[in-house]
Amino acid sequence: MSKHVVVIGAGVIGLCTAYYCLQRGFTVTVVERLPAQRDGTSFGNAGMIVPSHFIPLAAPGMITTALKWMWNSSSPFYIKPRLSADLIDWCLKFSRAANIEHVRRSAPLLRDLSFASRSCFEQLTTSMDYELVKKGLLMLCQNERTLEDEARTATHAKELDIPAEILNEKQTAVLDPNTRMHIVGSVYYPLDCTLTPERFLAALQANLVNAGVQFIWCGEVVDFEIEKPRRIRATMLADGNQIEADELVLCSGAWSPLLAAKLSLRIPVEAGKGYSLTLPKPRQLPSICSILTEARVAVTPMGEALRVGGTMEIAGLSQKIKPNRVRGIVNSFCRYFPDFNPSDFDDIPPWRGLRPCSPDGLPYIGRTARFDNLSIATGHSMMGLSLGPITGKLMAEVLSDSRLSHDITMLSPDRYN
Repeated sequence: MSKHVVVIGAGVIGLCTAYYCLQRGFTVTVVERLPAQRDGTSFGNAGMIVPSHFIPLAAPGMITTALKWMWNSSSPFYIKPRLSADLIDWCLKFSRAANIEHVRRSAPLLRDLSFASRSCFEQLTTSMDYELVKKGLLMLCQNERTLEDEARTATHAKELDIPAEILNEKQTAVLDPNTRMHIVGSVYYPLDCTLTPERFLAALQANLVNAGVQFIWCGEVVDFEIEKPRRIRATMLADGNQIEADELVLCSGAWSPLLAAKLSLRIPVEAGKGYSLTLPKPRQLPSICSILTEARVAVTPMGEALRVGGTMEIAGLSQKIKPNRVRGIVNSFCRYFPDFNPSDFDDIPPWRGLRPCSPDGLPYIGRTARFDNLSIATGHSMMGLSLGPITGKLMAEVLSDSRLSHDITMLSPDRYN
């Protein structure tokens, strides 16, 4: 008899987990607190698949940067001061993880997971209707010091067999001749890719529905029924319904700690709010996606549209849109692309999403020690889309007790318990 797997969360991690569990022959139910027509964190992001991002968020220099930007509420990385024991604990853990040794240990794993996920995306295009654009990514720099820093990162990348090219202003313009840029140079990562997140998620969800996966929309999980000391029998919903499960996978993004707490588990995660704006008919359309390095802004062409997004705002689960942060993104974009004006964005509604950020910058992937049938997949920070397929594949391997394609010891959901 097939295992019944209940996946809590229908973002990219939940849908990818459902897909690969289905490939293993499991019966799958996906429970999502939002309605089917939703615009959560997985939908409005920059759509980047980035092997170039092998350095975790918790890295040397980030504490200094965070303190420098803390007093500027429109800065790219902002932690809103608030009286919260969980936030203080998260910040202390982040501080302890932000060191060279952590980067040394994490970088090869993030590289391997990113390349494996990229291969999964390529395979998924054969059965789903979405486009994977393989044109690479540019790290655009406006000053020489930043370019030197990015060049050092590129050297590290090449040591890890991640191709990277250091370009001056003219070489960058040759690579993307249709757009005028105000920069001194860039680093080009040719193996990075992009897609339109909404299109990918719609194709993936349609595939799951056609394959018989049951979706429970507006399914707010309020508790769990424990059958034995180490086993969860059922998920309990706000409407009074219960869903029995052989295996339970928690993929609830920034809301995961709240559900984990109901099971006496600590999953340190802070919500990192990001924003994006999508120009349907931009006056210029870059041919290659980019990161505006000093501003921490992502720029992605999506068909005929152009998406501009960024910021990391640690401010709890509030989804309130702050106009000054949106203006910061727009103004930064126009400094790098001077043919654009802030007024180009006047009628563009901003999107916001809450990224689940672990304190060490690594996701939580795997079974918990407390329960035999509970697994967790969350905490991907800005890498949720990029690492979505490989996370789903690993979760299916875990649930089928198969040999894992990657060593995920460092990603244990119990590492802070």
